Amino acid sequence: MVSSQMDTIPCLEELKPGDRVEVEHQVTVGGKSWTTRTVGTVVRTERVCHGLHFERAPDERTYSDMILLELPDGELTAVTVDEFTVIRRAP
Repeated sequence: MVSSQMDTIPCLEELKPGDRVEVEHQVTVGGKSWTTRTVGTVVRTERVCHGLHFERAPDERTYSDMILLELPDGELTAVTVDEFTVIRRAP
């Protein structure tokens, strides 16, 4: 599917529950990376606080933006959004 730049959603604040989107994101496991696409309906977006770093100040917070999507088969999946993630409206 080829999408125009007009279909691209620049920020999470534009997403609402019920929006159908295609999320193109990079997955990295160990030394391997690949790009994948996930198409689904937005259930919610949120900023998640987690402890990602080792030996940092105990009161330092680390956050990630996340989209919870419902896939066409009803399965739920969470996609963490970073600077390389592209979000488009799905037909």
